[in-house]
Amino acid sequence: MRPRPTRDRTGVLHVLVAVCDHFEPLQNTDRAGALKRVERWAREWPQFASEYRDATGTPPRHTFFYPIEQHDESIVRAIIDCCVATGAELEVHLHHDRDTAENLRETLLRAREQLARMGALCRDESGEMRYGFIHGNWALDHSHPEGRHCGVPDELRILRETGCYADFTLPSAPNRTQTRRINSIYYAREDGRPKSHDTGRSVSSEGRRGADHDELLMVQGPLGLNWSRRKFGLLPRIENGDLTGANPPNLDRFRLWVDCNIVVEGQPSWLFAKLHTHGAKPSNTDMLLGDAMKAFHRDLASLAIRQPNLRVHYVTAREMVNIIHAAEAGHTGCPSLYRDFRYRRIA
Repeated sequence: MRPRPTRDRTGVLHVLVAVCDHFEPLQNTDRAGALKRVERWAREWPQFASEYRDATGTPPRHTFFYPIEQHDESIVRAIIDCCVATGAELEVHLHHDRDTAENLRETLLRAREQLARMGALCRDESGEMRYGFIHGNWALDHSHPEGRHCGVPDELRILRETGCYADFTLPSAPNRTQTRRINSIYYAREDGRPKSHDTGRSVSSEGRRGADHDELLMVQGPLGLNWSRRKFGLLPRIENGDLTGANPPNLDRFRLWVDCNIVVEGQPSWLFAKLHTHGAKPSNTDMLLGDAMKAFHRDLASLAIRQPNLRVHYVTAREMVNIIHAAEAGHTGCPSLYRDFRYRRIA
C-alpha cells in the first residue's frame, strides 16, 4: 500500500495538475477538418482559461503534444498562437512503426528544429533546445509485446541525445505496454533492450543526484482502481488519469489522483497529478471546453476554500518538470516559484 499524501510543516499540501494532450487533429478527418478542430481551441480556450485561477493566480494550463509525423505548418502555427495567448505549450508526440534508430534520430532532430523555429519548445541553462515527449500507441522503447508501434529498442537513449527532457507517456494501462513501476517519478536507464523503462531509480532530494548520461526522466500519471465507477456494477474500473467525454474530471477522481501520492522522494508535500487526454477528438473537445471541465475547476476552487491547507497549482508539462527538479534540488515552500527552474520557453 502506498503512503498517504504528506503535508509540509505548515500543514499545506500542494497538488500540481498538468493536462498532457495527445492532440491529433488529423485523426479521422482531412486537413480542412483538422484546421476547424484547432480553430475551435484557438477560439474557445483563451476565454475558458481566463475564467479560473489556481492558488497563485495562474489560469488553467494545457500542453498540446502534437504528432510530428503529421507536421503541417498551418495547423502547428494555429496551435502555437493559441499557446502564446493563454500560457499553454506545445511539445512532441510521435507515432511510428518498424522504425530504425537512425531514422528516429533524424525525425526528432528535424521536428525539434521546425518547432523551435516557430517559437515552440524550450531551452536549458546552456541554451540547448529541449522538448517533452509522448509516444504514440503507448509503445515507448519498443515496449509492445508483439513488437508493434515502434521498432527502436534503444529509444530512450535517442530521446535523451536529441534533447528530450522527460517522457510523459505513462500510465498506459490497460494497454499491454504498461510498466511494472507505477505512480512514480523516476529515471529510466537505457539497457538496449525493449521496455528499459519498466523499472528505474526514484527521483529524490536525498543526495540531490540528477540524471546520469544514459537515463531519461519518466513522469507518470496516476494509476489505480476506481470503486465508485464499476464495470457490470461489480468490478472497479481502472483510474489512469484519462480525461474523456465519457469520464470527465471530478472531485472523486481528483481524490484518487491525490491518493496515488506521486512525489519526489524527500519532498512529500509537492504532489504531481499528470493527466492525459485526446483533446482533438470531438467528444473530448466538448468536455474539455464545456460544462464538465468548467464544473471541475469551480469544484476545485470550492474545495480549496473548504480545505485551506490544500493548494492546487495549474502547470504545463515543462513547468511540472521544472518543479520536479526544484524538489530534487531540495527546494521547499511554494512550488509555483520554480516553474522556470531549469527549462525556459523559447518564446
